[in-house]
Amino acid sequence: MNPTIYALLLFVHLAGAAFWVGGMATMHLAVRPAAAAVLEPPLRLPFMAAALGRFLRGVDIALAALWISGMAMFMAIGGFRGAHWRIHAMFTLALVMTVVYVFIRGRVFPRLRRAVADKQWPQAGTQLGTVRQLVALNLALGTLVFAVALVGRAA
Repeated sequence: MNPTIYALLLFVHLAGAAFWVGGMATMHLAVRPAAAAVLEPPLRLPFMAAALGRFLRGVDIALAALWISGMAMFMAIGGFRGAHWRIHAMFTLALVMTVVYVFIRGRVFPRLRRAVADKQWPQAGTQLGTVRQLVALNLALGTLVFAVALVGRAA
């Protein structure tokens, strides 16, 4: 593969990963705790649903960019046969993270939005708590992917 094209694919890949993992860190470590500290549930839960909705639309794009660029680079090195162990590890972690994201996007987030629309604050709070737990899991996995990608280069 042309080195410039490969570098462009790597840039798209890293930009998508930075958006997704950095966004999870921001939502989990800053936005949610700040909203919990200053907003009562009737204000906090609609705010968080709206903020998550915007973030998830961005993750939809980032995730597509990650998979397309990742698979293109993967095919450029000849697939699994010639891949370094860290490529296998990143691929596996990416699959797990994607499954978790699809569950949030397709199951938990719609329930959160419905509960907020119906002003069912306890149910909305439960769904937001599930999102928080799953985002914490994906944030840890995403951080591990970065570690594997960088530290794994030395092994």
